[in-house]
Amino acid sequence: MKPVTWDMTGLRWNDVNLRWGDPSYLLEWFDPGWVYSPTSLSQPPPAQPKRKAKAMPKTDYLKRRDEEFSAQLTLFKNAIGDYVTTFGLTTGPTGQVTIQANDAAYFAYVLALQDLFGQNGQLWTAWKNSVREGTGSSTPPEEPTLPTAVTPVPVGIEKRFRELVKIIKANPAYTTAIGELLGIEGAAHTGPDFSTFKPIFTLEISGGQVLVRWSWQGQSAYLDMIEICVDRGQGYQFLATDTTPGYTDTTPFPATAALWKYKAIFRVGDQRVGQWSDEVSITVVA
Repeated sequence: MKPVTWDMTGLRWNDVNLRWGDPSYLLEWFDPGWVYSPTSLSQPPPAQPKRKAKAMPKTDYLKRRDEEFSAQLTLFKNAIGDYVTTFGLTTGPTGQVTIQANDAAYFAYVLALQDLFGQNGQLWTAWKNSVREGTGSSTPPEEPTLPTAVTPVPVGIEKRFRELVKIIKANPAYTTAIGELLGIEGAAHTGPDFSTFKPIFTLEISGGQVLVRWSWQGQSAYLDMIEICVDRGQGYQFLATDTTPGYTDTTPFPATAALWKYKAIFRVGDQRVGQWSDEVSITVVA
């Protein structure tokens, strides 16, 4: 409760949270009986905006190795049936689900043939040489048993798969959990090892100023800024925080040659992360 007087600035005699008496007082937002009113002098503290957490970047969900890509297509084919209605996908002979299933089956068939012919190619090359030259084995290799034929599909299986996944991920009903079940969520990057990670930068003189050339070192997704400190002969002092690679120290050069030393550390919000950089120095003179 907050004591009030009749001449208090902003006070309204009919304020719902005002209690006239001896003494008079105003209920505050945490007091029992307090009532929210936009015209009341008593208001709760403004909500503090929460710092938005950085989304951890992920690798491309699409598998690069042929065998893994084939397994991904098959996993998707076997799991997507439970989500046809959820994502409004089409079925039938020319539907999205059917096309993807045919793509998965044919790509697996092509890989099986490639593996089969690859394994038997050397054997039949050796037998060909033996038949021609009369050297080597006198018994031909067994003819391979071909897998059951699958109807060919148009070229561009990967392109069609990406287009279908794009449609699914754009649907409001899509969640990461569903994506993981369908095999279309990439692995999350773990970020740098802050026990050893530190800034690496160089110094150069440009236009009578020191240019601190730094970069994110490929870790911009996990970092907010860099903190730079400088020692001009009286020990290290804070110089600046910078969010864009490449910082210019505009401090005028001294009339006599001096050695300026710099060090830096990365930050995430208000916290320093990782290790301090190695000290880098440069001689300056006006």
